[in-house]
Amino acid sequence: MKRITIISLLSLFTFNAASEQLPADLDWISNQNEPLFASEQAKQGGTLRSYILSFPQTLRTVGPDSNGAFRSYMLDNAPALVSRHPNTLKWIPGLATSWAYGKDDKTVYFKLNPAAKWSDGEKVTADDYLFILTYYRSKDIVAPWYNEYYTTELDTIVKYDDYTIAVKTVSKKDRDNLMIDTGSLQPRPKHFFKSITDKNKDGMSDNFVRKYNFKAEPTTAAYYIDKIKKGKSITFKHVDDWWGYSNRYNKNRYNVEKISFTVIRDNDIARKHFEKGLLDTFGLILPDLWHNKADTEPYQKGYIHKFWGYNQLEEGAGGLWMNVAKPLLSDLIIREGIVSATDYDGMIKNVLRGDYSRKPHAMGTGHGDYDVKKPKPAAFEPEKAAKLFAKAGFDQIGPDGIRQNSEGKRLSFSVTYGYQTWTPRIAYLKEQAKKAGLEFTMNLVDGSSSFKYMLEKKHELAFLNMGSGSIPAYWEYFHSDNANKAQTNNFTNFSSPELDAKIMAYKTEFDLAKKQQISRDIQAMVTAAHVIAPGYMVPYDRQGYWRWVKFPKNAMTRKTYIMFDPTEISNFWIDLDEKKATLAAMKDGKAFEPVTFIDRNFKL
Repeated sequence: MKRITIISLLSLFTFNAASEQLPADLDWISNQNEPLFASEQAKQGGTLRSYILSFPQTLRTVGPDSNGAFRSYMLDNAPALVSRHPNTLKWIPGLATSWAYGKDDKTVYFKLNPAAKWSDGEKVTADDYLFILTYYRSKDIVAPWYNEYYTTELDTIVKYDDYTIAVKTVSKKDRDNLMIDTGSLQPRPKHFFKSITDKNKDGMSDNFVRKYNFKAEPTTAAYYIDKIKKGKSITFKHVDDWWGYSNRYNKNRYNVEKISFTVIRDNDIARKHFEKGLLDTFGLILPDLWHNKADTEPYQKGYIHKFWGYNQLEEGAGGLWMNVAKPLLSDLIIREGIVSATDYDGMIKNVLRGDYSRKPHAMGTGHGDYDVKKPKPAAFEPEKAAKLFAKAGFDQIGPDGIRQNSEGKRLSFSVTYGYQTWTPRIAYLKEQAKKAGLEFTMNLVDGSSSFKYMLEKKHELAFLNMGSGSIPAYWEYFHSDNANKAQTNNFTNFSSPELDAKIMAYKTEFDLAKKQQISRDIQAMVTAAHVIAPGYMVPYDRQGYWRWVKFPKNAMTRKTYIMFDPTEISNFWIDLDEKKATLAAMKDGKAFEPVTFIDRNFKL
């Protein structure tokens, strides 16, 4: 109880500085002039029927097991104070109607949209922003990254009135980075946590993880969780009279009335459901699907159309991650050999039909001057790898062609991955690695359990790609604070004092040119450590969709990740009249012309 009291007093003293006066000379920005990216022809209504491979392990958006793919539907795409326009990349209003920069290079002031409400009808006010720091700094949420970020990056949140706040960072930042750190804040529903906790003054609960594991909290987004059939399905419903339409940039978006996610644990079974008309869309990113399997009768008769649209998203860290806490992988020479023995280029050419692109650097790309100049990933060189392995003591060849050392220890590592569809990719890497006397064994841990397995650092090698913001992230991946700890993103467990120092300098540097140089230095250090063999990237989306699913002529935006993700850009709609006509035509045996729609607006 003593700890709770201290937190409560700190919260009152630090964050509720309502007595402060709002500076009178602020230059307020609202930016209502960017082009819209949805269609005037959009219609509202209908249910988008989709699927997930596994039921989420929690409905919490923070804490153990929360950082899975399903979280994006609950939190990641909910409105922030501001967001970037998906084409011009200028800052546009979100939950804030306007903003102003302070003179200290640390503070941004925001005027909140007074129309904003939580999905349960409660108003969104400044108090929900004050609660952010209490929430994310609490040890009860069991989320070290959030504890650290909301303590070392954000200093205070100040309330001036119910709809005016200021957010202050710990260190000075240029305006773009300052807005990334402050404008990206999403409120937390203080009333929700107060209503079902132990009535602690700070609104948190000592058993937060268990208590909130499957309690869906209210949202400010267009869709809220309406029905849950545990292990089977989750249905979202559009918020009635959603406040978000008071923001012009949301016009003609979020058009479907419901989103139904059914658990289908096999992609091939899901594809069959789709082709029977039981699902409305289906991802065709995989080359085998696009080139070989999207030619069945529903495609030929024009009932199902094909969509290929290019984007220009930032690419995050990814490839083959090596856990240096495991035996042998602490050896730099072994890791360098693994990088040279990993044939991603061959995989792209021979397994992925040349559709994908090689990730130029293990930490990703698309971050401008934050990225090393003209990076080039290591080539597949089995002869070089063999020499490195021999140098590390694996200078004998066993009867199965796999290297071993003088003690008979085989050069063998397990590759953990999460989806059956990735098996041919890992199998190709496995066969190619044998040319260097290296064995990859295949460890398929299905669905969300795979990511948990990696978070708990049980893997030796992890086949994994991560997302990215507009600037690269390093602390969560390589700082020693996150090494050898479960539920952190330091999947390699690698750290060093020199890298720690660079990462902390990167976090605090104000001068943009210097910050970008430090970023490039960090990327060079990661490359030299040989802890990730750079993987691949996919600069487009490909989908199959029933002809009643409609979208604007300029379908993709620069930042569209999945065209028919109902919570992302969400500028598509379901034409119920077209659906009725299509089903009638199918019943009568009537066919339409096959359609393949390709949007090249953002092809590089």
